[in-house]
Parts: sequence; C-alpha cells; structure tokens
Amino acid sequence: MSSERPIGVFDSGVGGLSVLRAIRAQMPHEAVIYFADQGHVPYGPRPLEEVRVFAEAITRFLLDQGAKLIVVACNTASAAALHHLRQTFPEVPFVGMEPAVKPAAETTHTGVVGVLATPATFQGALYASVVERFAHGVRLLPHTCPGLVGQIERGELDSPQTRAILEDALLPMLAQGIDTIVLGCTHYPFVIPLIEQIAGPSVRVIDPAPAVARRTGYLLETSGKRAAGAGGGSLRFYTSGETAALARLLPPLLGETGEVRQVRWTAEGRLELVEP
Repeated sequence: MSSERPIGVFDSGVGGLSVLRAIRAQMPHEAVIYFADQGHVPYGPRPLEEVRVFAEAITRFLLDQGAKLIVVACNTASAAALHHLRQTFPEVPFVGMEPAVKPAAETTHTGVVGVLATPATFQGALYASVVERFAHGVRLLPHTCPGLVGQIERGELDSPQTRAILEDALLPMLAQGIDTIVLGCTHYPFVIPLIEQIAGPSVRVIDPAPAVARRTGYLLETSGKRAAGAGGGSLRFYTSGETAALARLLPPLLGETGEVRQVRWTAEGRLELVEP
C-alpha cells in the first residue's frame, strides 16, 4: 500500500538530517530514505540551474526507491528547484524549505533580524518573495557564513574555526540590535548551541525543521498516505560521497544510525547504486 512507502528526504549533505530528526520525533512510525549529495556539497555557491538539475535527478532516484512524498531538506535546492520539481512531478507531494522570515518578523521586538543562509538562497526568488510578503517594517541583516557548511560536514560543531565563522557573522549583527536569528540553511541547526553562546539568551534562534516536519505530516494525512503502523519506521541512507563519512556523523547529528549505501553520478547526470 502507498501509505507504507517511505518518505524521501534529500540535501546536499548532512544538513537535512536536522529535518529528518524533526520528522522522526513527530512521526517515528514513518519509514524514511535519505539522500546526501556529498559528491557535490556545498550547493550554496553553485549556480541555481546546476542545483536544479541535481534536484531533479535526486527526486527521480528517490521515486525509483518508492518514495511517496519528497522533502527538499535543503534551502538552496528549495530556492533553485522547488517550483520546477512541482511542475515536473505534478503527482508527487513536495515539502520544501522557506526562510522563516514570517515568524521572525511577527515576534521581533527590536525590528532587526539576522538571516544566516547560503548565497544561492539569498539569490533565489523564494527568499525575495518571503521578504516582500512578510518583512514589512523589519530590517533584515543577511550573512552567508562562508565555510560553515564545510565545518558541519566534517562534524566540527564547536571548533575554534567554526566559532570564528559564526562570530564574524553574528557580532556585527548583535551590534546593530538583532533579537532574532533565522537559520536559512538546514546545516545550521547543528550549531545552535554555539550560536546561542555567542548571541546570548536574549536572542531567539528560529529552527524551521519542526514546522517542516508538521507540514510533512499534514500532507501525508490529507492525502491518505500516513503510515498505519505504530512501531519505528525503517531508515535507509544514500550518499554520492563516502559512506564512512556519512555513517560517522549519523549518531552525533541524528541520534540514530542505519545502513549507508553509495550512489554515483553517471556521465548522463543520472544516479545509480554502487554495488557493495
């Protein structure tokens, strides 16, 4: 039955595990397949068209593995490809990432909000649309945090270099009076403890992952695709990078583990499983 098929989740790397973590917390009975395109990480500096091509091929791969719904757990891929994916696969439910400007604008007291995201996210029409719709009367301070995704991919969540990257982004924002920080990259929730150390207790940090998980559950419920079982759903992981690198980060980032299989990009731009 379609309801017992897995949810498909993908990101350029381990960032989407922050979304998967929220999905597991809210819907532990759902089976999930997760794809990390670590052969191409990071997506942020890449042209939007290139990311769009990656996202379409990954979606086809996840659908071939039986996915009933696709979560684009990557802000850059959502900015570059979400509209295209919905047009290309009209029968497939998609959930994407949207920078949480709306809740930030609704709750800020100082009217100054910091936004941490990748260059591609800031360049995309999705971010521009969110700002136009929801940021009236609010001053947004953007920063791309160069190198931060790479630090998180290496599991360096609280190293001196990671702190230096965040301080470079946050200290000028704090000097301008921010009281809210929007995390516009799914990698960044893994350094929330460090962000909170730097920003202090008076600054709110918005992690969009729980809201994305709720949206996923809503779409499954309304489409009749919610899994009926009460037990723990299975987890499968795929990467276009090194399997050992992804497997090493699953326990500290996700709190769970599972089999990790390698997938390679073909010369034609498709994905195929590498036989063990």
